[in-house]
Amino acid sequence: MTINTRNIILVGPMGAGKTTVGKRIAAVLDKTFIDVDHELEKRTGVSINLIFEIEKETGFRLRETAMLEELLQQDNAVIATGGGIISNEINRGLLKNSDGLVVYLKTEVKHQLKRLKRDKQRPLLQGTGRRERLLNLARIRNPLYDEVADVAFASGRTSSYGMAQKIIGFFNNPDNFKRIKKLCKNN
Repeated sequence: MTINTRNIILVGPMGAGKTTVGKRIAAVLDKTFIDVDHELEKRTGVSINLIFEIEKETGFRLRETAMLEELLQQDNAVIATGGGIISNEINRGLLKNSDGLVVYLKTEVKHQLKRLKRDKQRPLLQGTGRRERLLNLARIRNPLYDEVADVAFASGRTSSYGMAQKIIGFFNNPDNFKRIKKLCKNN
């Protein structure tokens, strides 16, 4: 696989900008953009909320793993994952062993709250206590995002255009891949 056809896989919490940034990266690099959650909805014909309601989080995560396995077989794609994809050990293994560049979009809870203020679609944000739930998820998940990521970028104050440009610049430098592979071998 040449560097130009490698996938870029975006991980991070909900509201980090994975979908928005991913679409921008895909457009500039002429890659296919795939959002794991949207692809699940398209294939099942129902919303993520309904999957959560009927199959609970466990059923949703099984579907998500199968989708991730399939999507990682593709080349030349930008893949935006759901915020909880790293909660499953199998998914973390798939991400760590992929040939693509796994990019962690870091963001603070205050930025998530601002971006998700009107969002009624996220199953884990239903009801009151959003801030506390996001803080708890960050405490649990942030180390897992770090575990799977090849590189991390803070997405809080940077525009989606600026973030896309940073990632594209990193992706287009072959020396970055060599450095990452060397670091992985040494760990």
